[in-house]
Amino acid sequence: MEAAAELKGRIFNIQKYSIYDGEGIRTLIFFKGCNIRCPWCANPEGLVKAFQVMFSREKCIDCGDCVSVCPAGVHQNVEGRHVIDRSAECIGCRKCENICTQRALDILGKDVTVAELMDIIMQDYDFYLSSGGGVTIGGGEMSLQTDFAVALFTECKKLMINTAVETQGTTSLVNYEKLKPVTDTFLFDLKHIISAQHKVLFGIGNESVLRNLEWLVDSGAKVIVRMPLVRGYNDSYDAITGAINYISGLAKRGNILRIDILPYHQLGKAKYERLGMDYPIHHDPSYSQQELQRLEVFLKKFEFDIRLVRH
Repeated sequence: MEAAAELKGRIFNIQKYSIYDGEGIRTLIFFKGCNIRCPWCANPEGLVKAFQVMFSREKCIDCGDCVSVCPAGVHQNVEGRHVIDRSAECIGCRKCENICTQRALDILGKDVTVAELMDIIMQDYDFYLSSGGGVTIGGGEMSLQTDFAVALFTECKKLMINTAVETQGTTSLVNYEKLKPVTDTFLFDLKHIISAQHKVLFGIGNESVLRNLEWLVDSGAKVIVRMPLVRGYNDSYDAITGAINYISGLAKRGNILRIDILPYHQLGKAKYERLGMDYPIHHDPSYSQQELQRLEVFLKKFEFDIRLVRH
């Protein structure tokens, strides 16, 4: 573990007892930084690798303590009211977070070593063994920190801990070549099957996504394809049926375990305001329970394991 000890990764959250991100009970580690921008992203704190200040205005009492300790000038007192200067670069010192008595401030981003994460992971080792669970890395886009992920998973595999990654597949194929030997399951996003519309949404076509997915399948990896479903963005008949037909055809070449359909939710919306960011979707594209029930009936027409995931 000596070489791994020299590596550091930047994360923004660790979620224990996760049951939606791979089999069994899992520890979910969120890597910071992403190379695309999904309008429906529920983790805006994962979009950039830089440290960020999350500010809960409703908790603040404008005491000014954070202003006095911040070395970067992020916190300002303007006419007796605390404001965040988003143009100033947070250095992640956490002095403001530590001094705030009202818990109105959270610094997002923490640099960790493999050893530090393994200490946390091992706290729930018995749960992994009893449930068939393990460790999942998400984000952001975890493959932007592939070398650190590989070092972490190498240590997990030494202890027979199941490993999984959540990825949207848009980075270089070499990342997946590195990850494959130490990853048990790839939770692979397919956000839009039509390349032209993929480019409209994310600024790039889906050719590299399909290339990486097909390489994983052909290399013998276990894959669960995840399809986010957002009204007006990727839920047309052609988009849904096209994706399912493509995936079910690809499954004949390798081990695609199933498709998980992930309907839009607004669980991350409040975080945008706390980060001083505009929420990209200005209407509510959520689906009613009746619509989801009809969708489940529609999905049963396909001869493939397709699951509608409801959070």
